[in-house]
Amino acid sequence: MAYASRIINHSKKLRNVPNLLRQDHAVLVRCFSNGAQSSVCKIEAAERERVSKFVACNHVSSGLPRNNCSRAIMRLGIPTVGVAYSRELTCSQVQSRRGFASDAVSSLPPHQEIGMPSLSPTMTEGNIARWLKKEGDKVNPGEVLCEVETDKATVEMECMEEGYLAKIIKGDGSKEIKVGEIIAITVEEEEDIAKFKDYSPSTSDSGAPAAKEPAAPPPKQEPVQQPVSSPEAKSKPCSPPSEDRLFASPLARKMAEDHKVPLSSIKGTGPDGRIVKADIEDYLASRGKDVSAPTPKTKDGKLEALDYVDIPHSQIRKVTASGLLISKQTIPHYYLTVDTCVDKLLNLRSQLNSLQEASGGKRISVNDLVIKAAALALRKVPQCNSSWTDDYIRQYNNVNINVAVQTENGLYVPVIRNADKKGLSSISLEVKQLAQKAKENSLKPEDYEGGTFTVSNLGGPFGIKQFCAIINPPQSGILAVGSAEKRVITSSGPEQFQFASFMSVTLSCDHRVIDGAIGAEWLKAFKGYIENPESMLL
Repeated sequence: MAYASRIINHSKKLRNVPNLLRQDHAVLVRCFSNGAQSSVCKIEAAERERVSKFVACNHVSSGLPRNNCSRAIMRLGIPTVGVAYSRELTCSQVQSRRGFASDAVSSLPPHQEIGMPSLSPTMTEGNIARWLKKEGDKVNPGEVLCEVETDKATVEMECMEEGYLAKIIKGDGSKEIKVGEIIAITVEEEEDIAKFKDYSPSTSDSGAPAAKEPAAPPPKQEPVQQPVSSPEAKSKPCSPPSEDRLFASPLARKMAEDHKVPLSSIKGTGPDGRIVKADIEDYLASRGKDVSAPTPKTKDGKLEALDYVDIPHSQIRKVTASGLLISKQTIPHYYLTVDTCVDKLLNLRSQLNSLQEASGGKRISVNDLVIKAAALALRKVPQCNSSWTDDYIRQYNNVNINVAVQTENGLYVPVIRNADKKGLSSISLEVKQLAQKAKENSLKPEDYEGGTFTVSNLGGPFGIKQFCAIINPPQSGILAVGSAEKRVITSSGPEQFQFASFMSVTLSCDHRVIDGAIGAEWLKAFKGYIENPESMLL
């Protein structure tokens, strides 16, 4: 019976070979489309050749004992998500490898090494939020193994093949796991689980970088013969000390350190220009400081330490910090601010919400109307719906608006796709759903990638009157929306003055893409839609 079960298992593997070959075909297509070098494609061809060897071995093993087949030393790499991982080039994503070894090399049975997947284009490392399967559990294709915290969100990682979870290498809460690093082991037979109880991956398998080759020793320098000084030169007196060197008494140096006084700013009055205690006291007195003011100290005479708490960086905060730093350092920002009258907008919103409540729909916010107006303005002035590259300016035909959402974990920017073509009720529903997913840290890559412009609103939620936002690369513009406030304005009617509500908005522009006149034209279009909101419904 055991021999027959092995033959059945081999036949199952043979039936799965076409799927594996189709995976390799997709791998090669991705490899060429990403412009990878030919060496990576050769690696993928080698992977297919090893699959063929695996098939041949299984044909032979169906008529021979299993031990004979296991004597062939093989290590078969089968990519499960995207392209296989290479040390020199990464065509991208996750690496899952099936291990076969001879008895002389290892006593471990056939198993699959599951690597940390690349779940977003910018992901280089991830964290394990929690495992939904435990060691010994049976796993089937499509079942969720664990939740991975990427640089953008928390994403579910699914199992690709049937088997048993034999070993969890990286447990709950594991941090900064490199893409491709082994996180778990699966096996095909339940009785093989116990053999991986004390298993630990080798350094070469764990994704750790290879040890660097020792640097070549520097070339030996031939000793340079120093000229022999003459007796007259030796008898000459030593040159005076450099003017850059400062002489001060030990007490003066201590006082200067305690009060953070630079010695270079003090002229010494002691012998040979030495700085003494009186010089420090005179300098502090001239700055209006009390020399005798005691430094805060504890009972044992030591300086009182600051009380603080170190908060670890979340993945989203690391990525946000990196992106914002690059944006401010590499993008030439400039800012345009305009005040828009929102009385008609608020009246229209009130009418629309009455209809929404009557039909059981969600209420429409001012921010929903702002997103719609921004999208239509981008359609009217497409130069602002562009990105800068070294060779050209890419102008987008899609108007996808990112909306800034603040959460406890950090700042997220989910995207509303084709916002210029959607109705206000659709925009309102999408914004609420994406904001909820952002707060639950459950956004998927398709929920935040592909934006062409960003809207950030600190007016409605926080009452900020006006601010300047930082551009979200690779976009070339972001709109900062302030709060609405009532102002007194002149009137052409019988009354000289009247009240009106105004909202300040500031457009941050990349000057490489958007010239000042183009940015002003966009703001003019945006203001027209806000002050005449009926035109957005046409």
